[in-house]
Amino acid sequence: MGRHLLAAVVVVVDTVLLVAGHREGLPPWGAPAYAMAVVLVVALRHRSPATAFTAALVLSALTGGAYVLLLWSAYHAGREVVSRRGTAVIVGSAFGMALGSVAVQLWSPSGDPRRIAGLLSVYGVFVALPMLTGRYLAQHERLVSALSRRNRQLGLERELLAEQERLRIARDMHDSLGHRLSLVSVQAAALEVSALPAEQRQAVRRLAGAARGAMDELHELVGTLRGEPETPDRSFAVQAIGTVVEEFRRSGAAVTLRQSGEPRPLSSAAGQAAYRVVEEGLTNAAKHASGQPVTVSVDWESDALLLTVANPLPDGPDSGEGGHGLAGLGERVRPVGGVLDHRLSGDGFRLFAMLPVTLEEEAADGEDLTATGRVHTAAVGIAVAALTFVLLPAGMLTGVRG
Repeated sequence: MGRHLLAAVVVVVDTVLLVAGHREGLPPWGAPAYAMAVVLVVALRHRSPATAFTAALVLSALTGGAYVLLLWSAYHAGREVVSRRGTAVIVGSAFGMALGSVAVQLWSPSGDPRRIAGLLSVYGVFVALPMLTGRYLAQHERLVSALSRRNRQLGLERELLAEQERLRIARDMHDSLGHRLSLVSVQAAALEVSALPAEQRQAVRRLAGAARGAMDELHELVGTLRGEPETPDRSFAVQAIGTVVEEFRRSGAAVTLRQSGEPRPLSSAAGQAAYRVVEEGLTNAAKHASGQPVTVSVDWESDALLLTVANPLPDGPDSGEGGHGLAGLGERVRPVGGVLDHRLSGDGFRLFAMLPVTLEEEAADGEDLTATGRVHTAAVGIAVAALTFVLLPAGMLTGVRG
């Protein structure tokens, strides 16, 4: 609809300018015939922009006007003609018509050499400038499109490599860790039904429950790596922090949970990271400071969730060996825009994480790219318009006539 409206504006404006520039001597059929010729050139642009541009040059030379049509057809010729042959046609037509007009003014008995500057201005403003603008914008759009296709291709290649790596990890975990956890679960189940004192029986039940929970989590993790849908009731989020704290309490750990603030929405990845921060902090406390009290703080701010797991240092030497848990936490927290910190603080160890809340959905890349393209096109249009008004001689819109 917008293109047809612009074409109609070209026809109307050029016809009005012709009538205004030829108030005397224009026959009654002149304006309708001229308007019909402009319509034919506009219609021809959809089939052959180069031919339409050449026709606009001829019409401008015959009538001494058609500047709006010339500008419009030159812009579309520069934007849509990409082949070498078509480019040669439009450039040759422009140079040929310009040289012909200059030759007429130089050697024709009725010609006026003083009008050569005006003719060159016409071809510079209404032919060369819009043609170069159209060519520049077309090349810019093709470059952006090629970069977008390349980025999509690289993204697909990365996804393929990541999928292959996930499948390899899932296979290795299932074959090695899964086998060992299965043995632990079977042995714990055998101990669970054996004749044991009440105190030991309770401990064995907790051990068997933990082994079965580990097996369930392993199966879920392997399924996630293989691309299977996640089980809704096994998803880890902030709401499950109380559950993991209660599990450690049942195992004999002295855990205090403190919560403050109004809960706010988190992304799925941030919610899982929050759960893992608390789980890793409690696991480290049980491993390196067994028997010491642990404090878990969950503080909601207006734009972030603050998590703190703190415990005193052990009375004796720490016999536990370091692992990769904290490094893995950093790999979970940082990609979602969070911050992770762990250090000795006074007489204790402190694990801290800050995770951003979901304030609003981010714009898609394609929308950003489209908006950037619109801004770029508008900037080019403003620059061309300013340059046109600088170069446009006075009185040109009513024809180059003495």
